[in-house]
Amino acid sequence: MKCRLCLLLAVVVCGTCSLQAQSADGELVNVRHLVPGIVLDLKYNTVDNFCDQKLYSTDECLLLHTAVRRLIVVQDSLRARGLGLKIYDGYRPRAVQYLMFEIYPNPAYVADPATGSNHNRGGAVDVSLVDQASGQELHMPTEFDYFGPEAKHGWTLGLSAEQVANRELLLDMMTRVGGFSPYTDEWWHYTIPAGSSYPLLDFQMK
Repeated sequence: MKCRLCLLLAVVVCGTCSLQAQSADGELVNVRHLVPGIVLDLKYNTVDNFCDQKLYSTDECLLLHTAVRRLIVVQDSLRARGLGLKIYDGYRPRAVQYLMFEIYPNPAYVADPATGSNHNRGGAVDVSLVDQASGQELHMPTEFDYFGPEAKHGWTLGLSAEQVANRELLLDMMTRVGGFSPYTDEWWHYTIPAGSSYPLLDFQMK
């Protein structure tokens, strides 16, 4: 009886430890570890960005756990279509936000670091769609970080039917399936509900 009691207590303790070890909604987690098949193309870990310089020291993407859980649902839904997500940016250190705003001080496209971006909280993600078989990105209205009206949701002038359809598919997947909120001026930018309620963070990813 004593042995059985000890075994029962061990199971309860281990189960409690396991639950505590699971990530809380507000904890930053590694996207690559939790979303199977997701493609990372972190532009700020390259010089292929509007700053023309490398701003990150890693190719790992972090996001709040609540955001990653939503991405898992979106990725699963896209897989049935032979598609998947590509991430351009996730969590962004606040120090990087200051540098970006110094280079391009337009809050329509680069959030003022004084108040911070949801990227600085891990609650915003910049995404596109890729074909799973070829790995090629679907044809979107503009390149990532294109600062102009063509990047707006709802813009159709000069765009092909394919570009509009791909943008609308991404919008539908991220909002209806994933529960994210879009940003009007940027087809790639999505935020979790109440993203601004999470604290601003400023640590470098390694």
